[in-house]
Amino acid sequence: MAADEANTLWAGRFLAIDEAEGWEYCTRRNATAVVTVVAVTSEGRLLLTEQYRPPLRARVIELPAGLVGDEPGQRDEPLTRAAARELEEETGYRAARLTPLTAGPSSAGLSDELIHFFAAEGLSRAGAGGGVDGERIEVHEIAVNEAVSWLDGRRATGALVDFKIYAGLYLLGFQRG
Repeated sequence: MAADEANTLWAGRFLAIDEAEGWEYCTRRNATAVVTVVAVTSEGRLLLTEQYRPPLRARVIELPAGLVGDEPGQRDEPLTRAAARELEEETGYRAARLTPLTAGPSSAGLSDELIHFFAAEGLSRAGAGGGVDGERIEVHEIAVNEAVSWLDGRRATGALVDFKIYAGLYLLGFQRG
């Protein structure tokens, strides 16, 4: 096996465990990447989602996000199109512009997954949001200048907070306090 080749040790419907260079890691079989969207309305409200996540057995508060290339016939879906689709599906908002901010690994020792951050601008309400196929996503619109304290309060009630929210705020130039 060449240094850049992987050997699949196990494969399920959506995930596989591969091995390369003596390292076992998880890879997605049904998607090519992940997008996450930092969306702030013209009223200065950050859009967040909350849903139950079975691997953690808890509700998790996150930025709107989703898989790229997971729709049938859309394996080569452009990142920006996936970001627009996920934003609308999850929050009910459409963006006039989506600007790439950065990309990086989600958990470099566990997965080959890359997350691509986008800033959403020119938001307009297009629907109710809430996700697709029984996702049951709750949408939160939080004043940006109150986001950190709101997240602290939610954490105190037992909800988990995805750290990518803080990264997204940083990328947009918002800082704690």
